[in-house]
Parts: sequence; C-alpha cells; structure tokens
Amino acid sequence: MAKNQNLPDVVFETSWEVCNKVGGIYTVLSSRAKTLKERFGDNLIFIGPDIWTGKENPLFREDPKLLADWRMDAKREGFAVRIGRWAVPGQPVAVLVDFRAFYAQKNDIYARAWDSFHVDSLHAYGDYDEASMFSFAAGRFVEIVVKGRLAKKKVIYQAHEWMSGLGMLFLKQQCPNVRTIFTTHATSIGRSISGNNKLLYEYFHGYNGDQMASELNMEAKHSIEKQSAHLADCFTTVSNFTDRECRQLLDKAADVVLPNGFELDFVPKAATYSKLRREVRRKIIQTATALTGDTFDENTLIISTSGRNDFRCKGFDVYLEAMRQLRDRLKDSPRKVISLIEVPCWLLGPRKDLQQRLHTMQDTTAPAAALETPMITHDLYNLNEDRILCLMKDLGLTNKPEDKVKVILIPCYLDGKDGILNISYYDMLTANDLTVYPSYYEPWGYTPLESVAFKTPCITTDLSGFGQWVNEVLDREGTIEDGVAVLHRDDRNYQECAAAICDNIEHVLHASHEETDNMRRNASKFATKAQWKNFIRHYYKAYEFALSK
Repeated sequence: MAKNQNLPDVVFETSWEVCNKVGGIYTVLSSRAKTLKERFGDNLIFIGPDIWTGKENPLFREDPKLLADWRMDAKREGFAVRIGRWAVPGQPVAVLVDFRAFYAQKNDIYARAWDSFHVDSLHAYGDYDEASMFSFAAGRFVEIVVKGRLAKKKVIYQAHEWMSGLGMLFLKQQCPNVRTIFTTHATSIGRSISGNNKLLYEYFHGYNGDQMASELNMEAKHSIEKQSAHLADCFTTVSNFTDRECRQLLDKAADVVLPNGFELDFVPKAATYSKLRREVRRKIIQTATALTGDTFDENTLIISTSGRNDFRCKGFDVYLEAMRQLRDRLKDSPRKVISLIEVPCWLLGPRKDLQQRLHTMQDTTAPAAALETPMITHDLYNLNEDRILCLMKDLGLTNKPEDKVKVILIPCYLDGKDGILNISYYDMLTANDLTVYPSYYEPWGYTPLESVAFKTPCITTDLSGFGQWVNEVLDREGTIEDGVAVLHRDDRNYQECAAAICDNIEHVLHASHEETDNMRRNASKFATKAQWKNFIRHYYKAYEFALSK
C-alpha cells in the first residue's frame, strides 16, 4: 500500500448478509474482514439486520460497552441497535439494526425516494419492504453517528446489492461529506433473465434493463439498483464479466472492479487436514451405504456440487445430465463414484429411517436393501415437487444396485448440526476428490474458489467470473491438470458441457497418485493467488476514487 494513498478514517459496510449467513456475499465480507481490520482496526464497522430478535445469533457476540454512546444516539432517535463483534476471523465491529420501527413510515420513505432519486417502489413485492426498511435504518444510523461524532472524519459508506441501496441514497443526501460506494454482485435483471430460462448471452446486446424489468416484474428492485449505481460516488462490481452486464442492463460501467478473494485461515494445516479428510470420507461412505445398500471402498471417487438453490444459474441441470452420462460410461468400471449435491431445499428435517440405520450400522457394512428414495438424506416439505429430485428421477438417477455412480442430494445447510452428517461445509470439502460447478450465470463464483483453497481440484465454466480469472492467470483455458478445468458454456451447448464434465471426471478416475497430487497442488496455487492480501488493493482504489469526488 502506497504511503500517500488517500484512504478513509472510518469505513462502514452494510449488507443483508452481515452476521446473516445466506449466500456468497456473506463469504465476501466475512473472509475479507480480517485483512481490512489490519488496516482500519475498529474503524471498520459492518452493519447488518437484527433478525434474531429474541434468540441468540451464533454469528454475533454482543458487547454492551462497545460504542455504547452510538447505541444511545440511535435509541434517542427512536430505534434500537445492538453492537458487538462478528464471530469471524478478525472479530470486526458489527452493528445489527432493528428496522421494524420504520415500517410505519414506509409509504413516506418511498414517496421521498421517488421525489429525491426517482426510485420507483410502486410495483414492490416480496422481500422489497423488508430489505428497504433495513437499508433505510442502516443509513439513518450512520447519519446520526456522522453528524454527532464523526463530522470531521473521512468516512466511506459501502452498500452491497440493491438491498442496501436505499439507505445509501438517503445518507448521501443528508451527509454529503460521507463518500458512498455501491457494489452489485450480480444485477437483479441479469439473474432474473437467466432464472427465467431466457437466452442471456445470445441476445445480450439486445437486452434493455428497464424493458426487461417491466417484462419480468422486477421494476422496484431494478430501479433502486440502477439509481444506486448512477448516484454513488463510486460504483463497483466483482468481475469484468459483471461489469459488461452492468454497462448493458444498468447503463453504467463500474468505476472499479473488486474481485473476490479468500483467506486461507479457514483451511486446516497438513496433519489436521489429512486426519479430517479420512474421517469425513468415512462418514460420507457410511451415509451412502446406509441410504443405497451398496458398499464403497476407500478407492471410491467422491465428487460434489453445491451452492444457492438456483437450478439453472448454478448449472444443477447440467450436473445431473453429466451424472447420467457418467453412469452409462462406467457400467463396466471397477471404480465407484459418490456424487453429492449439497443444496439447501425446503427442508423438513433429517430422515428418521436413515438416522436409525446409521445408529445401528457397524462401520460400512452394507444393509440388506436400500432405503426408500435412496437419493436424499433429509425429508422435504415438497419431496415430490423438488426440482432437483424430480430431474434425478426423470434421468433414472435412482441409485439402483448396479449403478456405479450413486447421486445423493443433501438438501440442508451444512452447519455441522444437520442431524445426519453433522459435518460443516468446509470440512466436507476436504473429503472431495473433485468438485463440479457448471454455472450458467455466476458473476464471481465462491464455490470453486473455496474448493481450491481446500486443495480440491474443480471444474467450472467460462460463464463464471472465477473461471474467467483462472483463464486470465494462465493466459489460456484452464485444464484439470492445472487444478481448475474451465469449460466453455453458452446458451446452447448443454449436452456438450455435460460430456466435457464426464471427460474430466474420467481423467481424474484414471490418474495416478502422482498426477492426482499434482492436480491438488496446482489447485491450491490458485487459492494462494486469490488471497485477500493480493486483492485488497482494489478496495483501496475504490476508496480513493470515492474520496476524490
């Protein structure tokens, strides 16, 4: 970091995912916190929603003595905040705002947003009100603190996604001395086009964001996102890939691109890693045996895909087609494959029959027969309508005794307390031989980055920001020997992409121990390059850009 950089005295970051583990933005903020805190100390303050009222938030440690005067300032203005530490590496300051008090002012707030910023809330529905009231409360809190205690400080307020935009706009209006950064991690319209089975890439240059917002009933979210991008002092996004999307759908290019990094603090050291890998593999194999009635030796290949339950954007359809093709290819193979789909669904709870069988099984001895529906570890409210499970049945991925590829849906958050595996997501990664993320729409892609951080080679696509970054680093298309295979995807090569996934899996199946170790080492090298200490300079550039306004 250059000594003469113009950096802020205080940084506020607000997001719906602060102390609230929902998706990839949580990983962005929580993994970056330690690196930023090393520079700013307790002048780095994260603001999130207090949605744990009346119960303990396991990600937040309240400290009544920390910034107690700030809390009293908010209370005098009619709303409550809790202040403490975010339970992630670095233990940064976190403020959770109770935004319920502002619902009574909702219509007035929306009217002012239209008059001041042309933010159109007329067609709002779903989670719009909840996110907007949180956003307004977060901005109001910073306004109170800045006017009362930080008036002479250089202050940055970074708002993530449309859910934080409204409060940023009002703060900018009320405190012009605060410099604002708005970050979109994926445009609401780009994600909606993809999720509605439209061809995003083939017709990309023909799409108009405002027109598509009307067609897809996304006017309110698109309006606040677009106005936030145009009115912030600095507009940022997470990849050159998404920057292109912002130019087209928001009519605004990013001022600075902020690629996402990771911290290797989450990864266990060598001896611990090896022990953990053995233990988790044993538990996965035991669970697969209990479900399917089949046996699996230590040579079984364990692969997985994971992510937010976004069927098409995450490429779960392509993954399942690849598993169908792989099952047909491996009919005569001596090797078996356990293929895991780790995707939160409409969870009812752990399967009682599977719990009972796991309790009575001795090691990995196979039971007499498979359980009913041997493709899923937990019960769902919509077991017969779940999209992933229905496609598994349609493709014949029902884990018949003769199938060498057993596909298992784990439909819960892997927090170590799911009732079946009781293993955290990161620990699950250690057990994998390969991961597969065939994304159709992925502005960055944390799942492949997390995979390589845990020394697990992965397959991704050139429609993800991470995949494009890998190709840029290599100056060519990544291959599985590099630790990351970057496959080409477009609107129409569904079958070809599935076949390419199978080719790569078979390559790993037939690789020697030496070749496999080399793939794992190469995968880990990408994680080293993508550490936050290497990417944080982009944030300093954004701070400088905003402060220069």
